[in-house]
Amino acid sequence: MLNLPIQLIMGQLLIGVINGAFYAILSLGLAVIFGLLRVINFAHGAQYMLGAVTAWLLLQYYGIGYWPALFLGPAIVGVFALIIERLLLRRIYNLDHLYGLLLTFGLALIIEGSMRHWLGAAGKAYAPPALLTGVWNFGIVVIPIYRAFIVGASLVACFLVWLLIEKTKIGSYLRAATENAGLVETFGVNVPVLLSATYVLGAMLAAFAGVLAAPVYQVSPLMGSHLIIVVFAVVVAGGMGSIMGAVVTGFGLGILEGLTKVFYPQAATVVIFVVMAIVLLYRPAGLFGRETAHATATHAASAAGRLSKKALLPAAVIALTVVLLAPFFVYPTFATRVLCFVLFASAFNLLIGYVGLLSFGHAAFFGGSAYITAHALKIWGLPPEISILAGVAFASAIGLIFGLLAIRRRGIYFAMITLALGQMVYFCFLQAPFAGGEDGIQAVPRGFLLGIFDLSNPMVLYYAVLAIVSLALAATWRVLNSPFGSILTAVRDNELRAVSLGYRADRYKLGAFVISAALAGLAGSLKVITVQIASLTDVTWQMSGEVVLMTLLGGMGTFFGPAVGATVITVIEHYSASLPVPAPVVTGVLFVVCVLVFRRGVVGELISVLRLRERTDKASAGVAPASAKS
Repeated sequence: MLNLPIQLIMGQLLIGVINGAFYAILSLGLAVIFGLLRVINFAHGAQYMLGAVTAWLLLQYYGIGYWPALFLGPAIVGVFALIIERLLLRRIYNLDHLYGLLLTFGLALIIEGSMRHWLGAAGKAYAPPALLTGVWNFGIVVIPIYRAFIVGASLVACFLVWLLIEKTKIGSYLRAATENAGLVETFGVNVPVLLSATYVLGAMLAAFAGVLAAPVYQVSPLMGSHLIIVVFAVVVAGGMGSIMGAVVTGFGLGILEGLTKVFYPQAATVVIFVVMAIVLLYRPAGLFGRETAHATATHAASAAGRLSKKALLPAAVIALTVVLLAPFFVYPTFATRVLCFVLFASAFNLLIGYVGLLSFGHAAFFGGSAYITAHALKIWGLPPEISILAGVAFASAIGLIFGLLAIRRRGIYFAMITLALGQMVYFCFLQAPFAGGEDGIQAVPRGFLLGIFDLSNPMVLYYAVLAIVSLALAATWRVLNSPFGSILTAVRDNELRAVSLGYRADRYKLGAFVISAALAGLAGSLKVITVQIASLTDVTWQMSGEVVLMTLLGGMGTFFGPAVGATVITVIEHYSASLPVPAPVVTGVLFVVCVLVFRRGVVGELISVLRLRERTDKASAGVAPASAKS
C-alpha cells in the first residue's frame, strides 16, 4: 500500500467528482439526443464552448453577470441549435445515422474555426460569482465553494432531465415518436416540434455545462474539442442513449480518473478509454445500454457503382499522365505529400466504401506508423524500406486489436468505439518518451531506398513514393476484385444473408479492417519520410475526420474518388493561409455540403452521369431499329 497523504487522495477525489459532474451533464445531453433522435451530435463540444463564450461575451460587452448568464447562455445556444435542427438536421433524419455524425462534425469545425478566428486561441478569464467565492475547510480536504456548486447543479440538472424524459407525458410522447412517429401523429402530437425540442434540450445542457465551466477553466474556442472525445468514451461505456448510464458512468469515470492521478499519474489520460475497451469486451452495448439492431447503410452513398470498362481506360490514362508529370508543374515535395494522402484516403475507402464501416480512429494507424518509422530512421538508423515495414507492422498490429474490439458493433457504435480507441493511441504517443511530446520527432533522415535511390532528392523521392503508392493501389484493386472482395460487398449489402450462406462475416470484416489499417500505416510512413517530421497532428481525431471528408468528397465506394478528394483537401490546406476564411471553416462547409446535397461525391456523381448517358444511348439504339422495322 502506497504511503500517500490523505489530503492528496481527497484532493484528487474532489477533482474527479468535479470532472465527473461535467462528464455527466455533457454525456446526458448526448444520450438524450441519440436516444430520441438517433443522431450522434459531434457539435456537442462546440455547443459547450459556445455556452462559456456566450457568458464571457455577455459580461464583457453588456455587463451581464454570472447568474443571468447561467440561464441566458443556454437559452441563446438553444435558439442557435433550433436553427441548426430546422435548417440542417431535419433533412437527414431519414438517412443512415452516420450522416448525422458527419454533418455535426462539419458543424463543429465551422463553429470552432469561426470562434478561433474571431476570438483567437488564447483563453479568456471569467471570474466566479462573489456569492460562491471562498472555501470550506474540513481539515482533510479543502473544498472551493464554487466547485461544490458545480456538483450540486449537475446533479439537479441530471435529475430534472431524467424526470422530464421518464416521468412526464411529454417524455412518453418523445420516446414513442422515436419508435413510430406516424402513430404518435395520429393522436394529434406535433412530432417535428418534439424532435426540435429534443435537440434544443441536448444543446442547452451542453451550454449549461459550458457556463459552469467558464470560471474553472479559461474560456477558449477549443475548450470543447478535446473534452468531447472523453465524453464520447463515457457515453459508449455507459451505453449509447441511456440516461442512467450517462449520469452514473460520467461521475464514476470522473472519480476513477481523479484517483488514477494519485496512484499512477501516467495513465490518468487514458484510463477512461481503457475502461471503455474492457466494458465493450463483455458488454458491447455498454454498461446500461440495450442491444439494438442498427443497419449499416453507408454504402448507400456509393450507389453510383463503378466506371464501365469503356470509361475506365481513359480515366486511368488521364490519372497516369497527371501523376507522372505533376512534379514538373508543382513543388515535388508537395506532390509527394498529396500521394501519401491519396493512399490514406484509399485505405479508408476500402473499409467504408466496400465494407460499410465508418472508422473514426484511422489516424491511429496513419500517425502511429509515422512515429514508428521516424524513430526507426532517426534513432535506430535503419534503412527506409525496413523502417517503413516496421511502421506498417505496427499499424497492422493495432488494427487487429481495434478490429477485435470494435468489429462486433456496427454503424454509429462502431464509429464511436474506433474514435475512443484512436484517442487512447493519441494519449499514448503524447506521453511516450521517444515520441518527443508536443515537439514530435523532427529532422527525420530520408536515407537511401534499397541502398540505391537517394530520397533526399525531391524528384527521386516523388517517383519512389509514386511507385510504392501505385503498387499499394494495384493490390487494393486486386483485393476488391477477388472473391474476398465480392464477399465483402455481399456482407456490406446484406450481412444476414451472407451469414446464412455460410460466410463468417466478422472474420471477413476483420480482415478488411487490418488491410485498411496496414495501408493507412504505409501512407503514414511515406508521409513522415516526405515531410521529415512525425507530430501529434498525424494521430489526432481531427486527422481521422479529415480522411473521412476526403473520401466523402471524392466518392465513397469508387476507386478513384478518394484520390480526387485527397487532392482537393490537401490543396485547400496548403493554400489555407491565403484564404479569406479559416481552413477549418472551409473543411466544415465541405462536410455539410457533401452530406446534404453531394453524398455521392465528385467521382460518384460523374459515374452516375456517365451511366445515365450510356443507358440513354442504349435505349436510343434499341428504339431506332424497332421504329424503322414498323
